[in-house]
Amino acid sequence: MTTKPRRAATSPVSVKLDPEERTRLLALATARKRSSHYLMREAVREYLTREELRQDFADEAEKARIDYEKTGLHVTLEEVDAWVRSLGTRKPKRFPKWHK
Repeated sequence: MTTKPRRAATSPVSVKLDPEERTRLLALATARKRSSHYLMREAVREYLTREELRQDFADEAEKARIDYEKTGLHVTLEEVDAWVRSLGTRKPKRFPKWHK
């Protein structure tokens, strides 16, 4: 017996837009031949994806700061710059070694 995968339930959410935002949304929906509902869902999806990536970056930076405080290991900006400049050349440098 096979069953169809369950689709996550969706629930309505209300968003209050001022008249200018509503007009702009409707104009864009008309131009794109999409519903305003579709555009709002896409906007929320894109915002969440972008902000989750920003949060991941901030979390990784915090982990790196904590690790640096514990170990003191680091590479300097000059070392990284030299490595980056070597990329795409005939003999790219290895990433610099961590040091105190």
